Amino acid sequence: MEELAEAALRFRERTPKITVWGRRLARVLDGGGRLLACGNGGSAAEAQHLTAELVGRYEDERRPLAAIPLHGDTSAITAIGNDYGPVNAFARQVRAHGRPGDVLVCLSTSGRSANVIAAARQARRLGVTAWAITGPGPNPLADACDDALTVDAGCTSTVQEIHLAAIHLLCGVVDDTLKGT
Repeated sequence: MEELAEAALRFRERTPKITVWGRRLARVLDGGGRLLACGNGGSAAEAQHLTAELVGRYEDERRPLAAIPLHGDTSAITAIGNDYGPVNAFARQVRAHGRPGDVLVCLSTSGRSANVIAAARQARRLGVTAWAITGPGPNPLADACDDALTVDAGCTSTVQEIHLAAIHLLCGVVDDTLKGT
């Protein structure tokens, strides 16, 4: 608990960036764009949590928003991994689903997941904004994205716990921004 509390206090200085991201994401989604999200393992669970909050609802009632967890289509993941290699599992889906102006959120506790980095690079080639939520920076994923939120914590579980808080803060800003629209 001590490590989590200390990490949360250090992360608090990054909340203005979450506000900027949330407002931008709300404009993208309100304008018909979509959010794509990817990660592996626990980060995949966080990506799916984020998209569920947007397609369903976070705390306030609002219309559903377009959000896709790229690991969620197991047939696509396994077919792409088999035919193009696992490093392309997310990048190929970004190419299929991403449109200029959309947003890709890339989650990785290490910031070194090759398939997530490949997705970020594909997004940037397409004009899709790529944001990283990672563990300690600098790291290759943060460098591959347009912007990054890094968590200064040494323990993977603490990084994931802060990632969940960041996701909830982001959803709260989206809801507040869309209130009354």
